[in-house]
Amino acid sequence: MAVVAPFRGVRYNPEKIARLEDVVTPPYDVISVEAGAELLEKNPYSMINLDLRNTSQDDTEDDGRYQRARGRFEAWQEDSVLIRDGQPSIYLYYIDYTHPSGKQMTRKGLVALVGLAEFSEGIVKPHEKTFAGVISDRLELMEECRAQFSQIFSIYSDPESVVISELEKRRESEPVYRVEDHNGNVHTLWRITDHDALARVHRFFAGKPVYIADGHHRYTTALDCRRRAAERSDLPADSPYNYIMMYLCASEDAGLSVLPTHRLVNWPGAMSAEQLAEKMGQGLSVSEVTTGSRETLIAEVLNRMDEAEMDTGMPAFGVYHAGEDRAFLLRLQDGFTGEEGVFAEKPEVLKTLDVVVLSDLLISGYLGLSHEQCVKEELVGYFSDPDAALDAAVKKSVLEDGHTPLLFLLNPTRVSQVTSVADSGEVMPHKSTYFYPKIMTGLLINKLVAEEHIELPE
Repeated sequence: MAVVAPFRGVRYNPEKIARLEDVVTPPYDVISVEAGAELLEKNPYSMINLDLRNTSQDDTEDDGRYQRARGRFEAWQEDSVLIRDGQPSIYLYYIDYTHPSGKQMTRKGLVALVGLAEFSEGIVKPHEKTFAGVISDRLELMEECRAQFSQIFSIYSDPESVVISELEKRRESEPVYRVEDHNGNVHTLWRITDHDALARVHRFFAGKPVYIADGHHRYTTALDCRRRAAERSDLPADSPYNYIMMYLCASEDAGLSVLPTHRLVNWPGAMSAEQLAEKMGQGLSVSEVTTGSRETLIAEVLNRMDEAEMDTGMPAFGVYHAGEDRAFLLRLQDGFTGEEGVFAEKPEVLKTLDVVVLSDLLISGYLGLSHEQCVKEELVGYFSDPDAALDAAVKKSVLEDGHTPLLFLLNPTRVSQVTSVADSGEVMPHKSTYFYPKIMTGLLINKLVAEEHIELPE
């Protein structure tokens, strides 16, 4: 199954960079133009100068940006701003964070190389679709710089916590880094070079598949980069181009959190709250929630959704009509078979997903808004923060004419659902999972040196 190997990570030199907080960044695909400008102002050695924002977000042509990134990468190594560890290592990576519920949590993972495998091989399993425009941008950057700047976030099964326990026992006494991100989460990285520990981890994963949680485009990019390299010359099995840098977290880890992504539907036209309830009542049990302020109302709806899903194991939703300040709890009616419209054609493994029920039954079926119409007219907005979603819904209800903002609230997708969908070979809809918190870009870089060989600690 999965081939896991140590590597010589490239990282910032603490003697050159006093504050790591000024140079590490969130993943490239969540950085806006404004945030990107702020990151550049902090420090000229910011990772955003290497792991560039995606051109599909703004630009459409290569203006030499990839070559400039390569020039910076090489110069920073020559100037020892970036240094490379002398020994192959696996890195233990903890994130201490505050869950949106207010609970203090720690997510434990490791960073290592994982052998690339086509999805059809069933070794590395996806759960999302990828888009060609994003891949082409990342491919040019990876090829030009000959490096993997950010990690794929993947999960694996380890109910006994064998891997993390082994690495904890063998980690170096002092961490390589400890850095706080913009949300106040603390990221800590330790190095493990002990051969016996590395060999045990390697053997453990030899019998396991891994599941991509976040980073499908980066993984597919690495596959394409390998194909290009193979076209230029024969690639031995131990070539660095046959591997990808991954952050791996056990699916059973107590600190692994998946947040929901709520949908703000901008209904084209006028719709009253009563009309909304009537439409939803075609296949759902609809009950109004009434209590306190808007914020209190949303919090109560979320609580009842969680309770409802825990009671029945079936999807439950909330919907908030901003124009009338009314909210409803939506539950599938007893005896619901799902044999309705486009939803009836879905595989059984997808029919249990809240995001599929919402998109294909509630929005497409009951509201009559096709996926194509939603995309073309930009009718759906996505929010991981319910407070931000509420604020946007209220503003739209006041400022916009001709549309009715409807905020649909979701429970988070369960990790077991992610692995079940991946095992079935199906894919989830866009914005189905939000693994929180994000791993930082810039803590480690994997340099691709064609002449080098990856040694397995067997």
